[in-house]
Amino acid sequence: MNLFLIVVSYFVGTLPFAYVTGRLLKGVDIRQIGDGNAGASNISRNVSNTAGIIVLASDACKGALVILLAQALSTQTVALWCGLAAVAGHNWPVFLRFRGGRGMSTTIGIILALVTIPMAIVSIAGLLTLLKTRSISLAGFIIFVPLPLLEWVFQVPALLIVYSLALPCLSGLVHLITTRNLSTEQKKEALCW
Repeated sequence: MNLFLIVVSYFVGTLPFAYVTGRLLKGVDIRQIGDGNAGASNISRNVSNTAGIIVLASDACKGALVILLAQALSTQTVALWCGLAAVAGHNWPVFLRFRGGRGMSTTIGIILALVTIPMAIVSIAGLLTLLKTRSISLAGFIIFVPLPLLEWVFQVPALLIVYSLALPCLSGLVHLITTRNLSTEQKKEALCW
């Protein structure tokens, strides 16, 4: 049952909301334009801000869904593995030849389901930062850097604090890997909404 939940979580993570949105609204493969990322920020820049918000929310929901499902059917440890599997599915979706997004929106949904109040607080601050600066990197910084301290204040278990440190690092690592061969202009674009 536990392995089944992890595998299902990977496949939920592969749901390509950015790819489908790009195809439906603009007739493009989002991986072929902008910075090549199949995620909310590239959709926002190259399709529309509204489409970017819809993709962000959809990707966050799939992250939250796998956590809530795993918590209902198994243990917290299995839920954490399911969250990791969902991010892996988003980043390396088998149906898109393993070229997906970076997993930030999915990570937000996962952590929001695990530690709702601290994550909601920093997410509001991150959203306000994004709206003011249009910098996805700064918004991510505002969300994920103070989160462990806020979790500590809310007496979140240490395992969840470590997890909410590690999972965003995976998104950051994927960002570094996927942008290393981009032009300077594309790298600048990858940092913006």
